[in-house]
Amino acid sequence: MSGIEEPSLETGVLLAGIFSFAGLVHGTLGLGFPMMATPLLAMMTDMRSAILITLLPTMAVNMISIIKGGGWQNSIGKYWPLAIYVAAGSLLGSYCLIVSDPAPFKLLLAAIILLYLNMEVLKIYRIAWIEAHLQTALLLFGLTAGFLAGTVNVMVPILIILFLELDARPTAMVQVFNMCFFAGKVTQAGVFAQQGILTGSLFAATVPLAALGVLTLILGMALRARISAQIYHRWLRKLLWVNVAVLTIQYFHQS
Repeated sequence: MSGIEEPSLETGVLLAGIFSFAGLVHGTLGLGFPMMATPLLAMMTDMRSAILITLLPTMAVNMISIIKGGGWQNSIGKYWPLAIYVAAGSLLGSYCLIVSDPAPFKLLLAAIILLYLNMEVLKIYRIAWIEAHLQTALLLFGLTAGFLAGTVNVMVPILIILFLELDARPTAMVQVFNMCFFAGKVTQAGVFAQQGILTGSLFAATVPLAALGVLTLILGMALRARISAQIYHRWLRKLLWVNVAVLTIQYFHQS
């Protein structure tokens, strides 16, 4: 699949499988749709096209995830500035994607995640300043997450680090993550549309993929309801290890 073109039957089936898998993962963990779909799509096309194809499906999945769960005062009501910072970072990252090679940022992100996962080995048990200076932390983590979302379509590891350190409830984490994802994707869509890269016909072509992602999202949500907070946090750490491997392999494969 070179660029964005009319898919063959085989490609269509493969796309359906990718978006179904990504939706199921996102529904179960409350995050991960672009993180799962983008690397797989990037094996079929270039990174920019992969990001374009996932725009509408990601926004649809994010919106359903935000609405689901309630208790917004303890999540969106408390952490809403983070979405603004993510949008600002995504704006910068999207323009960077247009004019430069985003590959080095993948390796940087992998290194940051790896450092976090080995904090205990390095005798660093908590990032104490995060909770003590919450608004500064929201600014720094939001801008960083947004920039990485704009360049490599992955922001969740940065947000996971922030909210694991804040020891947030899974429901609040899911809602805030998706609020940030949605803000970043809307910003990115605006940049691509302004540059003439994103067209109405492309958006329309991804509607079936968005519908498929939402359907499998709902199935995954039914599974998530049975997961305890402790197991949920453990799975998030495992997901970070998967991110390190995928990002590193992608970087050296493309080098």
